[in-house]
Amino acid sequence: MGGPPVNAKYLIYASIEVDGIVEKPDIIGAIFGQTESILGEDLDLRELRKSGRIGRIDVKIENKGGKSRGTIIIPSNLDRAETALIAAAIEIVDKVGPYSAKVKVFKIEDVRAEKRKRIIERAKEILRKWVEEEMPETKELTEEVLKAVREAEVIKYGPDNLPAGPDVGRADTIIVVEGRADVINLLKHGYKNVIAVGGATIPKTIIELSKKKTVIAFVDGDRGGELILRNLTSTADVDYIARAPPGREVEELSGKEIAKCLRNKLPVEEYLESISKEKATIGKMKVSEKMKDEALEIKLPDEIVKNIEDLKGTLLARVYDEEWKVIKEIPVRDLLNALKEEIETAYAIVFDGIITQRIVDSAYSRGVKILVGARMGDATRIPEKMTILSYAELLS
Repeated sequence: MGGPPVNAKYLIYASIEVDGIVEKPDIIGAIFGQTESILGEDLDLRELRKSGRIGRIDVKIENKGGKSRGTIIIPSNLDRAETALIAAAIEIVDKVGPYSAKVKVFKIEDVRAEKRKRIIERAKEILRKWVEEEMPETKELTEEVLKAVREAEVIKYGPDNLPAGPDVGRADTIIVVEGRADVINLLKHGYKNVIAVGGATIPKTIIELSKKKTVIAFVDGDRGGELILRNLTSTADVDYIARAPPGREVEELSGKEIAKCLRNKLPVEEYLESISKEKATIGKMKVSEKMKDEALEIKLPDEIVKNIEDLKGTLLARVYDEEWKVIKEIPVRDLLNALKEEIETAYAIVFDGIITQRIVDSAYSRGVKILVGARMGDATRIPEKMTILSYAELLS
């Protein structure tokens, strides 16, 4: 009777219920017998089956409680309209052998659409795997090549053989950084007028260059950067000061961050003046340091100090009253909103986060007397009646 279509377009799914015990051949026979000549010779199921335009009819049947229930599956290679006609035709089957039957089509599946869907999903999976496995290797290779190019651009300049960019000799303005890694990072982002001091002692090459060129000192935002600046400004003719953000190093900055730091550079006189003011403020703080320490001995119980170890890494904030009872425990990310909307008054806050100016101001507005955070951030305006400490100060 011919084989099933090699590439069926559609699958007709129908349910069947028979009021008696029947088998698969009985149902298939009923379908062929009761649909014969119903739709004319061109759409006769037997002829369509012989020509392969209708595939092998499959029946999955289960006999239970004196009745038979199952599913009929008919592959079709006809067009949509003809397939719908065949689907409607098999619903006229009302007997299988001597038993009453009921057939109901519940789905016609577009096989090609399902195949397309599977192809798309598989393509996504292949592409995702390709990107994950192959692209990083390409990226690493590109980065390796670019790194080699940047390192090749690094020259040795002057009698001290200092790491430098190729434009240091001819540029009117030079950027003085701390080390070779800083030079490479600035070269990466297009700054070729850069040279490194290479250590805490300022080389003669830098001193001589500073007499002839405009000098921008660009250093790390840490204690080491401060020391380099102190030596540079005391021995060389520096015109401008640029600093990496607090705790950051020049060698790790992005191009956008480098541009911002250089844009925000200060004339050396203005920078030194700001440092003097900062030292004066620190001096005032040191005068009251003993008084603060004595106050802390009374106000910060040992149990609270011990609890800080448990708080590390949780990103939580604990708000206390004057008796050191927890008023609230919340995620650090919600602390500012809580201070603005939920917390009316508080005595102390201990939190696993960075002490910023916004948190200081909000805490002070709620009457907070003690603020303890993981580390200091950009907070520079410290209220006189507030004690602010980092974990390191408490746990050292």
